[in-house]
Amino acid sequence: MGAIMVPIWARAVSRVKKEISKKRMPLMGIGAAFSFLVMMFNVPLPGGTTGHAVGATLVALLLGPEAACISVTIALLLQALLFGDGGILAFGANTFNMAFVIPFSGYYLYSFLKDRLSYKKWNYIAIFISAYLAINLAALFAGIEFGLQAALFKDASGLPLYAPYALSIAIPGMLIPHLLVVGVLEGFVTSGVYGFIINTSPGIIYEGAKTRMKPVYILVLTMICLSPLGLLVHGTAWGEWGATEISSITQGGKTLGYVPSGMRTGFSLKTMLPAYSAQGMPQILGYIVSAVAGASILIIIFKLIADSKKGASKV
Repeated sequence: MGAIMVPIWARAVSRVKKEISKKRMPLMGIGAAFSFLVMMFNVPLPGGTTGHAVGATLVALLLGPEAACISVTIALLLQALLFGDGGILAFGANTFNMAFVIPFSGYYLYSFLKDRLSYKKWNYIAIFISAYLAINLAALFAGIEFGLQAALFKDASGLPLYAPYALSIAIPGMLIPHLLVVGVLEGFVTSGVYGFIINTSPGIIYEGAKTRMKPVYILVLTMICLSPLGLLVHGTAWGEWGATEISSITQGGKTLGYVPSGMRTGFSLKTMLPAYSAQGMPQILGYIVSAVAGASILIIIFKLIADSKKGASKV
């Protein structure tokens, strides 16, 4: 999956260099920070698992799908390296699903729907539908990726080395919660924040309009302050089970009962703030510190990229 992403990243970087000006480049940092923060807000899902929105369609609608691809990729990389969320070995698959499938499908679905909805207020319906379908398409790909692991990679005894469930279980396991809950959340978040941006800082979307960054920073700060709400939800996202919990997972009334050998002897990375927490720090404070650190680092990264960009290119 990482190999598949290499030409996608190359094309995205090339397009961003040509189409995003030095002045607008820091907005990619805001987009990355928003995606990072919205992924910290977990919601309960059917079956006792959890899920989260991604915000990739929103960033694509504001800055273009290539810019969104880069922003969400950097957000996912920071999650993996600093917080141990998502994982290093899964980075290629995660970026394919969330930094490629969602922003590109969401952007082009919206473009298709927008041209066919004449009534102005239907624009938000088009945004909702696009974001809803895009994240569910990503969930479908994730389900296929989980199911293919069980089919292709087995140990000497014939048991799956990694993800243990076949396509017939993995695809519904991913799709049903996203169709019922996560897709709706993604649709509301995308259309709601898009409406907020167009009313407070339309210059982010329309060239020549007024750009006010203060409301955008207030939105980011509000999300940071509310981030501990993600702690209220217990349970692991479907397919993200660790080696210590996977054997007790129940699916279809049956307990798995073993730890796949590839997980038992797998790669482990120690991070500075694992699971958005710090040793000796209250969990809520650790979550806020993680939110501040993650959002700040992402904004700084793109500000430094903008400062290193010579001249002003096409907006």
